Amino acid sequence: MRLVQGRVRSRILTGPLVGFAGLLVLLGVLAAVIGLDVAGWVTGVVSGAGLAALLARAMAHHRRDGLGPADRVTLARAVLACGVAALTADSFGGQAPVAILVTLSTIALVLDGVDGQIARRTGTASAFGARFDMEVDAFLILVLSVYVAGTAGWWVLAIGAARYLFVAASWALPWLRGSLPPRYWAKVVAAIQGITLTVAASGILPDAVTRVVLLIALGLLAESFGRQIWGLWRQAGSPRGTRATVASAVAVLLLWAALVVPDHTGSLSPASFLRIPLEGLVFVLLVCVLPSRPARFLALIGGLLVGVLLVLRLLDRGFYFAFDRAFHPVYDAAYVGSALGLLSDSIGRVGAIAVFIGVGLLCVGLLALLPLSALRVTRLVARHRRSTIRIVAVLAVLSIVPVLTGVGPEPVRPASASAARLTTQVRADLRDQREFVRALKQDPFRNTPGSDLLTGLRGKDVLLVFVESYGRTALDSPAVGSALVAGDRRLQQAGFSSRSGFLTSPTFGGISWLAHSTLQSGLWVNNQQRYDHLVTLDRVTLADAFGRAGWRTVADVPSNNEDWSVAKSYYHYDTVYDRRNVGYAGPSFSYASMPDQYTLAAFQRLELDKPNRAPVMAELDLVSSHTPWAPLPRMVDWSQLGDGSVFDPMPAEGDSPEDVWRQPDRVKAAYAQSIAYSLDALTSFVQQLHDRNLVLVVLGDHQPASIVSGNGASHDVPVSIIAADPAVTDRAADWGWQTGLRPAAGAPVWPMDTFRDRFLTTYSR
Repeated sequence: MRLVQGRVRSRILTGPLVGFAGLLVLLGVLAAVIGLDVAGWVTGVVSGAGLAALLARAMAHHRRDGLGPADRVTLARAVLACGVAALTADSFGGQAPVAILVTLSTIALVLDGVDGQIARRTGTASAFGARFDMEVDAFLILVLSVYVAGTAGWWVLAIGAARYLFVAASWALPWLRGSLPPRYWAKVVAAIQGITLTVAASGILPDAVTRVVLLIALGLLAESFGRQIWGLWRQAGSPRGTRATVASAVAVLLLWAALVVPDHTGSLSPASFLRIPLEGLVFVLLVCVLPSRPARFLALIGGLLVGVLLVLRLLDRGFYFAFDRAFHPVYDAAYVGSALGLLSDSIGRVGAIAVFIGVGLLCVGLLALLPLSALRVTRLVARHRRSTIRIVAVLAVLSIVPVLTGVGPEPVRPASASAARLTTQVRADLRDQREFVRALKQDPFRNTPGSDLLTGLRGKDVLLVFVESYGRTALDSPAVGSALVAGDRRLQQAGFSSRSGFLTSPTFGGISWLAHSTLQSGLWVNNQQRYDHLVTLDRVTLADAFGRAGWRTVADVPSNNEDWSVAKSYYHYDTVYDRRNVGYAGPSFSYASMPDQYTLAAFQRLELDKPNRAPVMAELDLVSSHTPWAPLPRMVDWSQLGDGSVFDPMPAEGDSPEDVWRQPDRVKAAYAQSIAYSLDALTSFVQQLHDRNLVLVVLGDHQPASIVSGNGASHDVPVSIIAADPAVTDRAADWGWQTGLRPAAGAPVWPMDTFRDRFLTTYSR
């Protein structure tokens, strides 16, 4: 009996071993022709060994003591598929041997039609042969999808993973293991997947056409699997508990998405949700081994923590979009009031409150749904422990392979990494604040007498002009370039010259007051906590220095509609203008309460045109270029400005924010037009003023939001000094700034907090 069993086992192993030997020969040929690297050899050998082991097990299960003629053809196809897998792994380390890979794949696809014909003609068709043929098809499609995903996008992996996801789902849902009569259409769809992926791998079609063809193939595959699932569900008699099954599936998907959702705007793609949440696997394993009561407690605590991390990730996404940085819990909560005010100015008070209520309800809903989802998953795992362990093992392998081989999408950053980042960030923020407090004690100009300050600017009117959202990005726009050329021409005609460079702003996309205080104080004020502490102290600002040196100091903040407390207590301005006291009777333009041209004209009327006055130093905020950049005003004749009623028809004639923000390209165009308008208004103002004693420092406060600047843009903003007196610009010659309003790409870049000391040193005794 043992001798017979040994002979049977020997015959069973013959086919798999012959296939593995054939694969080794194929790999050797490929190595000689193209030079397989280690990844290719390892992938090929592991695939072949797995094939041999699974084939031997299947033959034993079906009590087959050998392979039939059709099975041998299928085995040859499996060997070719393993060769394609080796070439796919090899392609991630260098140039892919496309011609050989496509050739092997094509031969395997052609043989797919041969083994079935042989089985029918020889009368050897069997359930074993059909299953063997189907699994080889699925493996080849999976390998090809991995190869094509590198160029077409990782969403293509859905084509290759479909079969294996179906099998994994059947472990949890027994009714999916049923059988239906063979459908010829399913075979056609499977063939279409292989052909489509092979054509895509060859690269013979344009990229756009390739993506369309792949999407069509994915749609056909979804239809085929959907019909299969529907048929099995009906065959099972619409099994009870379907609603519970759907609820469990939703719970799993919700937890999965919460753990893998990226925290950066540039990382959101279908591939990001194909990643495997490592914490989820650990959680499931713990549920499998813990008693029911501790498991439920773990689910509630874990679900709540995942909810908190998800809310923080969503806040991170919002902050990356608006400010190009992550959310800081220590001090960013202070921006709630500012955000409400900004939304109110842009979409109205009622709309802003509705948005805030909606966001609040979303957060509360997530914090409630995720613990409930974790409880449901816990109950599901408790009922299907064996199937769960198998699924976790497969997912663990799929998550480890990309880390070890580099093949596949970038591995997921665990949610624990987000929690660790949060902890580290809070600790760093607290340390940062302590360092800022120490820096406040050092001020080289604290004891400088007013008679020694700004002697190089005596008798000049000095305007510190912030152009909202005027960042380095604006210089790439033809509209802004034309405005700068026209501005240089106007300044030259008026007898002015300019020098320009770059400053690095402490903020991005908004929160302008951080940039203003950084420039004025000479300290790096990059968060609200620093700002709140700074304005309680007596630090010498640029406005303070001018005031001590004998200038009348003024702030012109047209966006404000209430008293600005720190204007007097910290900056020590003599007078503050805002939307309430400049006589404006015209319309607002979204956030901008008045056009920049009117702001400049009102300042001229209220300050510069006064007879027998002292020199004026003023900070002017030009806000027509503030988001949402629509609608925009137009320049009018300076003599026709009056009380601003001349602007009445313009908002209705311009684009609405809703229309502009539907398309990123329109947002970028509107942004560029707004910057061009502000620059035109400013240079036209200088030209018509005819004040030879005027000096301007013109700069942006920060870059625009990432929808315009792009992800990873610098924080650089242009800065220019403009004067008619050559002595003023000559004193700044050693700054290295370039002539004209437009700094070249290689112009000097200073941190914004260094400007105060350089400016005061250059123009003081």
